[in-house]
Amino acid sequence: MDRFVPPDRRAERVARCTFGLFLFGLGIALMLQGHVGAAPWDVFHTGVARHIDVGVGTIIVGTGAALLLLWIPLRERIGLGTVLNAILIGLFVDLTAPLLPDTAALLPRVGLFAAGMVAIGVGSGFYIGSGLGPGPRDGLMTGLARLRIAGRDVTVGAARTFIEASVLVLGALLGGSVGAGTVAFMLGIGPLVQVFLPPLTMDRREHPAVAVEP
Repeated sequence: MDRFVPPDRRAERVARCTFGLFLFGLGIALMLQGHVGAAPWDVFHTGVARHIDVGVGTIIVGTGAALLLLWIPLRERIGLGTVLNAILIGLFVDLTAPLLPDTAALLPRVGLFAAGMVAIGVGSGFYIGSGLGPGPRDGLMTGLARLRIAGRDVTVGAARTFIEASVLVLGALLGGSVGAGTVAFMLGIGPLVQVFLPPLTMDRREHPAVAVEP
């Protein structure tokens, strides 16, 4: 049991992780409703959704499940937070998206996007800070960072850049939601998480590999 949930304050950890994932899913829904661009992974998710008659949340869940298969050769360890991340974020996107207002005016759409970024920043602090394990996309990043390619170590930054650039290009080719918001997210989400993660981390230790994709 300790492998999946740390022995101290287990109920609190699960509650904080679930609440963080709810905020993360709500944040994605808000950003997509803003129609000013999406995060790199959500560019991919919306691109796939254009070609498959299912909701974006379902695509997020399916992508997370597929990525967990890549953890096997990378020898990543799955925690309870990993499983909850793979299932709940997409579910929360599909549950909250129909409840959000729809507007053609630019200023309200920018407001929706900004609120979504803040929700993802706070949600990341809660779910990463709960210490229940990385999400499927986070684990892919840290797994690649342990590899040696052509005799050289792969840094976490290089792994994340490669992954996000790859899914962004693929998502754009599929017709995903690319815009000014995509750039804003890439530049702004790191500082937001840096603000919210320390006070929301339960063990108060610095998280070794902060990543904010679902």
